[in-house]
Amino acid sequence: MSMSTSTLRNQLRTLLTLTNTEVQVAETRIAQARTEAVRKELSENAANGRIRAVAIEKAIRDLGGLPDALRPVLGRLAATVKALAEQAQPLDEALLGDLALEHQLLDRSIYVKALATAENEPGVVALAERLITAHQATVDWLTIVLAEEAIGGPVALRRGPLQAASGAALRVAGIPATLTARGVDRAVDVLRNAPARLGGFVDKTEEAGEAVAALATDARDKAVKRVSDAGDAVVERASDAGKTASKTAKATRDAALDAAEDTARAQGATGAADAIHAVRDATGILDPEDLPIDDYDSLNVNSVVAAVKKLDEPSEIRTVIAYEEAHKARAGVISAAQTRLAAIAEEIVGVN
Repeated sequence: MSMSTSTLRNQLRTLLTLTNTEVQVAETRIAQARTEAVRKELSENAANGRIRAVAIEKAIRDLGGLPDALRPVLGRLAATVKALAEQAQPLDEALLGDLALEHQLLDRSIYVKALATAENEPGVVALAERLITAHQATVDWLTIVLAEEAIGGPVALRRGPLQAASGAALRVAGIPATLTARGVDRAVDVLRNAPARLGGFVDKTEEAGEAVAALATDARDKAVKRVSDAGDAVVERASDAGKTASKTAKATRDAALDAAEDTARAQGATGAADAIHAVRDATGILDPEDLPIDDYDSLNVNSVVAAVKKLDEPSEIRTVIAYEEAHKARAGVISAAQTRLAAIAEEIVGVN
């Protein structure tokens, strides 16, 4: 046995450990998928990773070695620890960690190909080429997802609750722009620096909206409690009343934000008005005439999709997605908008 053969086997064992980590990461990401298409892609990635792991184990045996029984376990344990740790990170940092893992897999696969070529092991060379192709595709995908995050998303993966909270905390602490969030958080920052002459107007509007929502929720809860002993039929009617109250609270909030923006502009507080508009934009509560597509509400899915494909500004596409998710939630429209956003991200990073 040559020294190169021993090195080749060791590198394959390391690839096996990293591949098992990759599989666990893909399975973890499935729960964060924004759409069914992304969920399916991640499921396929996990399945393909398991197939690659089996092929690597076979290559190790063909070279006269035995796979380390602990390595698959260690690989999955490493992924579990990674998943837990990254919940305290913003999503972009977690994705950068995924990208680093894929780069290591790609680089080691290239090294394995060179070692196998030197040892005249055509079977391992073919395996390495398969690994290179797979990991290069994943590197490209993650690069595009990060670019989508950079231009404001929404990305293929959703933030976990702790990731969202940690991202907000980092922004408040003044972390550099590479860790800043987009959307509503920008609006909050602008509101914090709004002209003094606006005074506490925005805060009062927000407090009023929260108070109305709280009163509506309290009224609903009391109504449900009073009738809960009267039987299932009464409880069902009370639940309907609660839904109505919730809708009323939401409508009140939307109207309050709309009025706040109008008043801010009337007072000349352009910065604050723009900030309020950004909040409405990010939450999809704009008026239809504010959308970048004319007569939006009267268009069918095919017409909206055709119009979305012509949009070039990420902010306009985000507006369409937010509005659609808050209103009709047509899967075809949301998917088309996300695809267009991904295409823009691909252009930015130069990935085909």
